[in-house]
Amino acid sequence: MMASGEVIAELLQRVARRDQSAFAPLYQATSAKLYGIILRILRHRELADEVLQEVYVRIWERAGDFRAEIASPIAWMAAIARNRALEDHPEAQDFEGDSETGLDRLLSQEESKKLMECLGRLDTVRRDMVVLAYCEGLSRDELAMKYSQPVNTIKTWLRRSLAQLKDCLGS
Repeated sequence: MMASGEVIAELLQRVARRDQSAFAPLYQATSAKLYGIILRILRHRELADEVLQEVYVRIWERAGDFRAEIASPIAWMAAIARNRALEDHPEAQDFEGDSETGLDRLLSQEESKKLMECLGRLDTVRRDMVVLAYCEGLSRDELAMKYSQPVNTIKTWLRRSLAQLKDCLGS
């Protein structure tokens, strides 16, 4: 289970001060999420393992750059992971052509069109919540704070929204 945003932010502050004892708990709290992001991009475990190591080297080097007023700690770390995976291993991506961005190509695919249509059927708040959780990496705790709702309510809304998406995508 991932630690709260406050705990991760504190660990990042300690890492910025070169507190080596903070690095292991930071890694334990965040590595599964970051590895998942990297693996979804690269689709090769060997490459994902390598990139994850590079990501944590970058986090160690740049922890002082983290600003809580700009992004959540996991979103900041996820951006590093995404950027590292995309920049260092473009050959692992299945995209063709150079005129469009990866997102443009992804959205033009039939499955993505269907997903976007199904997302459009969700209530605006719930659609935004799903995107923030599964694309931006916000935790349930962060969503609870953002939407001023209890964590259990957020969990329920996400579960129901995902069930609605599954039903829509299956039809």
